[in-house]
Amino acid sequence: MNILDKLAILADAAKYDASCASSGADKRNSVGTGGVGSTEGMGICHSYTPDGRCVSLLKILLTNFCTFDCSYCVNRVSSNVRRARFLPEEVVRLTLDFYKRNYIEGLFLSSGIIRDSDYTMEQLVEVARSLREDHKFAGYIHLKTIPDATPELMAAAGRYADRLSINVELPTEGGLAQLAPEKSQPRIRAAMGDLRWRIEEGKEARKAAPTKRAKPPRFAPAGQSTQMIVGADDADDRAILTTTDNLYGNFRLRRVYYSAFSPIPDASSKLPLQSPPLQRENRLYQADWLLRFYGFGVDEIAPADNGGMLDLDIDPKLAWALRNPGQFPIDVNTAPMEMLLRVPGMGTRNVARIVQSRRHARLRVADLQRLRVPMKKVLPFVSLLDHHPRSRLDDPARLRAHLAPRPRQIGLFD
Repeated sequence: MNILDKLAILADAAKYDASCASSGADKRNSVGTGGVGSTEGMGICHSYTPDGRCVSLLKILLTNFCTFDCSYCVNRVSSNVRRARFLPEEVVRLTLDFYKRNYIEGLFLSSGIIRDSDYTMEQLVEVARSLREDHKFAGYIHLKTIPDATPELMAAAGRYADRLSINVELPTEGGLAQLAPEKSQPRIRAAMGDLRWRIEEGKEARKAAPTKRAKPPRFAPAGQSTQMIVGADDADDRAILTTTDNLYGNFRLRRVYYSAFSPIPDASSKLPLQSPPLQRENRLYQADWLLRFYGFGVDEIAPADNGGMLDLDIDPKLAWALRNPGQFPIDVNTAPMEMLLRVPGMGTRNVARIVQSRRHARLRVADLQRLRVPMKKVLPFVSLLDHHPRSRLDDPARLRAHLAPRPRQIGLFD
């Protein structure tokens, strides 16, 4: 099989992995080093870093062969799909060729399990080692690691990669036991814990170094991430967010990614016949944001008495506000930042602008308009010098009907 045929198969096989964003990567620069690659340029947009840089990634599998038989995976050993496998040197050559043509600025590399976990991990590490040491590649590298691999291989991966990730696959241990019995949640979490320890140890060692020249090599400077499949088992949104909150708290993950289950050929009878609504995946990402940056807890976002599911027609912050009308209206001119962040429609940037502006004058409706606040969503929940919405909050059902997006009517020529 020629390399282009392999690329077509293995790039398509990698499309189900959502955890390839590069947020959190430090800048590398090959200028003056004699190497190639840099995460500072612009190319094909795949992901954005927090400082606004766009990093394009070659996203492929080393192979779609796999000795595991996970029910939800199209590459499982019992699946009747066309198989292919790259050699490490082929991945290295593709990465460099794509970079030199300005197609990419980095590599996201995952793999099915070949022979065993250690052999697969050795192959992944060899790709990253060759790029860094043999070719002085300074671009972004994200490796999907194998939780059963030996700690020495995981340590080697962290020396060469910017980010490492281990997929937890499913939100509950019961779901994993049912659909992927060869995988173990305790082993996955143990591997995550080892990565957390190595990442934090690496940071401390670099801080303690007496001079810049004496600093030890960075270990996975962009941290670790993971991915959960949504809708393959019967876990509700509350269970998913509980697992997410636990992962952020215990392992300091940079991101948890959510991937809506997609029906696959020759599927097991254990799997649902249809995908979950894509809006569910979107709502989970919004809820994830509330957990990380807005001070919300799982019980507030997905209360047990609400069936454990997020509303699909409105975002989680608006849903919380409508369930708690007694918390509003919030006085924009006096409320602490923590409460302003709970106002539907207000993001961290808007709240920072409001706090800065009210130091100079008491704010009115026109001031919020100048700050480009989404007025329709915000005004029912805040009070200002010239605005008080109490009567609207007395009827949450009517307010919900007013704020929920209306279904788009599809015309004849749409």
